[in-house]
Amino acid sequence: MDRRVRRELGDFLHSRRERITPADVGLPAGARRRTPGLRREEVAQLAFISTEYYTRLEQARAPHPSREVLAQLARALRLSDAERDHLHHLAGAPPGPLPGPSREVRQSIVDLLQRLPQAAAIVMSATYEVIAWNDLGAALMENLSALSRRDRNLIRRAFLGPHRHGRRLYGVSDADEFARTSAQHLRAAAARYPNDPEVTSLVKELLANSEEFTRLWATHDVTARPTPCKTFEHPLVGPVTVSCDVLDIADRDQQLVIYTSPGRRRVLLGRETRSCKRTSTRLRHRHIHG
Repeated sequence: MDRRVRRELGDFLHSRRERITPADVGLPAGARRRTPGLRREEVAQLAFISTEYYTRLEQARAPHPSREVLAQLARALRLSDAERDHLHHLAGAPPGPLPGPSREVRQSIVDLLQRLPQAAAIVMSATYEVIAWNDLGAALMENLSALSRRDRNLIRRAFLGPHRHGRRLYGVSDADEFARTSAQHLRAAAARYPNDPEVTSLVKELLANSEEFTRLWATHDVTARPTPCKTFEHPLVGPVTVSCDVLDIADRDQQLVIYTSPGRRRVLLGRETRSCKRTSTRLRHRHIHG
């Protein structure tokens, strides 16, 4: 890298560091800070590199960072896919396959969930993990904030359970079709993220424990039709028929799923929402801690 490119790389790292607060990455705020964002030593700690090396990168004094270091910096600085690609190009190392499905939900999407009080809504990662939701979404399904990351993965629940009240995947009317669709989408995701250990582990677990998934996986299908209308068998409210719309969040490889239900059932779900709020008083977006 010539001096100019090194300077651009350092400036880019510095600008990304300044926009992240300690709370964003689960670090204590500590004493008063002279500048916004994270300290250099905090980024180095998150990226598993030395503070001296990271400082030299920002000051345009370091040699070429390896792909491994670039991937660690991208995670530490919570870069979007476009920012990750830009980082790699600045470092003279064109990006390879994506390291893994993004679990970070854009703030604008989080805000949108909050502005949908008449609809149940969730955001799913490329591997069908529910990573954000609103209160009505929790009321329709269950108190998602009380679940581990593992139990919030809908494809794992569809094939391996647990099945609440003896019903597969919240008693939804198209559970079998959902299983087929999710298996096809997971095969496509596995091709996009061939080196991600979580994707690989999920596929292995499903193949080892579900004959149905094994059969669907063997078809090598990667396309599926969405179900525009479905019914949830809610344990307290009873059957809730909803319209289902799925919107792609292309830059994060995520999906926003919106369920709308007219009339009395929505009102009853609203009452259930207040019950969920006793333990989850605000929208939950769990990116790091599962």
